[in-house]
Amino acid sequence: MEQDLEEKRARLAAELVSCGSVAVAFSGGVDSTLLLAAAQEALGARAVAFTAASPFVPQREVEEAAAFCAQRGIAHVVVPFDTLAVPGVAANPADRCYLCKHALFTRLKELAAERGLRAVVDGSNLDDDGDYRPGRRALAELDIKSPLHAAGFHKADIRALSRALGLATWDKPSMACLASRFAYGEQLTREGLSRVNRAEEFLLGLGFRQLRVRVHEGGRLARIELLPEDIARLFTEGLVDRVQEALAALGFAYVSLDLRGFRSGSMNEGLAHEERQDG
Repeated sequence: MEQDLEEKRARLAAELVSCGSVAVAFSGGVDSTLLLAAAQEALGARAVAFTAASPFVPQREVEEAAAFCAQRGIAHVVVPFDTLAVPGVAANPADRCYLCKHALFTRLKELAAERGLRAVVDGSNLDDDGDYRPGRRALAELDIKSPLHAAGFHKADIRALSRALGLATWDKPSMACLASRFAYGEQLTREGLSRVNRAEEFLLGLGFRQLRVRVHEGGRLARIELLPEDIARLFTEGLVDRVQEALAALGFAYVSLDLRGFRSGSMNEGLAHEERQDG
């Protein structure tokens, strides 16, 4: 392992030890999986995983998180959390992530306190500083710790260390909550979130790994984002009609392909500059 990565790993362990005991906000993604593995190594049974089960999270992610904890012998708490019941969230304003995370992490802090855990930690890293992320403001207000960020980890570092430690998530595609698929101002409903999830499950079933199905025009338009190298597959393997038919069956009147390809946070591209600097 490279010296720089070893040093960051040591700093991460020190950050976790300084917490004494932690509740890890664990989604099962690349970042939180490394964080949880490091927390177990540093704190043993004083590290407990908490996974939110909500309309914003595909059930497969909750199941994968549970399987990881069971395999590693980590105490795991699945927290039912109705994100759509949080005031203001269903209207999907530009600060939706702030409203949602503030409510969710307030609940996690309560549950952590009940178990005598001193800190709640999340998987934010330095790359999260580069996009519009109002949820970071909620974490700061609630004094949620971000040990990966404090230890100087970028996403590439997280993947590299995960690979070195033998974590299967080292090359897992980036995930985000299902609400991020909807244009700001588009009303969020259980049916709409489920429809997006089923559309993405269909594309995953075709072998595409990193993708998004973005929703516009009141749910009538689906905009598919694929990796640039995967776009050609739609045409060379005759998948266009299959995709069109599948998404039409889910209720989308129009299906489009974004020629710029997959990119995290593409729904933020239309926000005003001052909004993007918030949080």
